[in-house]
Amino acid sequence: MSLKLKDKVALITGASSGIGAGIAKKFAAEGAHVILVARSVGGLEEVDDEIQAAGGSATLVPLDLLDTDAIDGLAAPLYERWKKLDILVGNAGMIGKLMPVQQYVPELWEKVFRLNVHANWRLIRALDPLLRQSEAGRALFVTSSVARENKQFWSAYAASKAALEVIAKTYAAEVAKTKLRVNLIDPGPTRTRLRAVAYPAENPEAHPLPETKAQMFLDAVLSDANGTVFGG
Repeated sequence: MSLKLKDKVALITGASSGIGAGIAKKFAAEGAHVILVARSVGGLEEVDDEIQAAGGSATLVPLDLLDTDAIDGLAAPLYERWKKLDILVGNAGMIGKLMPVQQYVPELWEKVFRLNVHANWRLIRALDPLLRQSEAGRALFVTSSVARENKQFWSAYAASKAALEVIAKTYAAEVAKTKLRVNLIDPGPTRTRLRAVAYPAENPEAHPLPETKAQMFLDAVLSDANGTVFGG
């Protein structure tokens, strides 16, 4: 094993299943200590078991990112233990529902934005000082092509991802003269629960497993690109 991430510390949200779990296992296999953030304690423990069995190491942080105020609490323990954060992967997200704009339920609309946009902004706000302490800090955020396609019935999800893209690219421009690099990842169609919500009649086996997308994230971490959308 090349251990391309040896001695790196990586925090991954939405790490209890799907693409987030795949990223966590890939990064751990490459030598990183992975900090797994998600609501599901059981899911986190399952991912941790696989990582430990493969010889990797992880820290579990059960946290509902919809409680955006709680995100501020991530920074102090990270600083006390590692003094830095090398990699941030903002992977957690939700679709909400596919429906006409005028029919969207306000509470659900706000929840989609709270997770897809506000939580990622709070992660940036809380963890930027630690990312800047890394010799080569990397912040990656998951986006989708629907942010640029204006597809019918996708208003909340598409608008939230478009907002996230603007935030990430603005952040990238602001840190361009530092060692920190900020990029977006569009993993494309993947066999995840989120995909099943959007396309319930679709044959899930038509798309690749989440684990196959992890290499995209590793490539982005190892790249010196800034403000780029990988994949799509």
